[in-house]
Amino acid sequence: MYFPVAGIEVSPWVPPLVAMAVSFFTSMGGVSGAFLLLPFQMSFLGYASPSVSATNHLFNIVAIPSGVLRYLREGRMVWPLTWIVIAGTLPGVLIGAVVRVTWLPDASNFKLFAGAVLLYIGIKMVRDLTGRSNGSAKAASEHRFQELVRKHRSKAGSGEPLPVVRTIAFNLRRTCYEFYGERHDVSTPGIFALSFFVGIVGGTYGIGGGSIVAPFFVTVFGLPIYTVAGAALMGTFVTSVAGVAFYQFLAPFHPDMAVGPDWLLGILFGLGGMVGMYLGARCQKHVPAQVIKWMLAVVVLGTALKYGYGALF
Repeated sequence: MYFPVAGIEVSPWVPPLVAMAVSFFTSMGGVSGAFLLLPFQMSFLGYASPSVSATNHLFNIVAIPSGVLRYLREGRMVWPLTWIVIAGTLPGVLIGAVVRVTWLPDASNFKLFAGAVLLYIGIKMVRDLTGRSNGSAKAASEHRFQELVRKHRSKAGSGEPLPVVRTIAFNLRRTCYEFYGERHDVSTPGIFALSFFVGIVGGTYGIGGGSIVAPFFVTVFGLPIYTVAGAALMGTFVTSVAGVAFYQFLAPFHPDMAVGPDWLLGILFGLGGMVGMYLGARCQKHVPAQVIKWMLAVVVLGTALKYGYGALF
């Protein structure tokens, strides 16, 4: 089957199967699959024009809603944090799209940029896997979350209605909220600035930025991962919608190259990603997470080094 925007010919079964396989493993490792789909499109399909970043955003639009709905149904969406993430990443993604089309249209230059992003993600994964203290902190965070849920359900069962998330303060200086009765207070300008920077990187690469911004919220602002996951996912979804729209808007101004997304290819990737994420969530308890994460780290670092070496030498 020929995809005219991407300029490639591939069986229509390949994109959803690859996306399903990638999302299956990355979801079990707690990592977004979008950052690995872009190297696949560039290296295996030969799709390296700016349009590939837009198509990668389209994958997020199709694959993410099921996860967002889960957080909404459980009442776990921290809306003040979500609005700041969206407000920060949205202009960043638009700037990132301009950077991609204007300064990184060449495949070799973009691969160097993509290699740098992958190198950061890969190093972080290795540090997470080898850092005992970090692993203990994550285990303690998960234990703390389960404890908060049990206390909340106990109070709710006793007839005391309590919201999962409650906003205490939300202004230009600070954002304060309660999550399962636990209070968190952060700087609004700090969250906005970080989201803006991540939005530029995510818009250029073709990922919403949630996989990058969430770890910073944990390490820099001290927020537990269970309070930022929903905001990061929603931010990724909204900014991916904006990213696709803006890339499509820029397309007529650059008739000499493919800028807008390949809609059919992106939807095929997204449908496979939905199935892969669902299966990965179901099978996660049967597969050692460490094994999956080490495998992903090796793939990510190998791809980063390959792109870096190819672009420089």
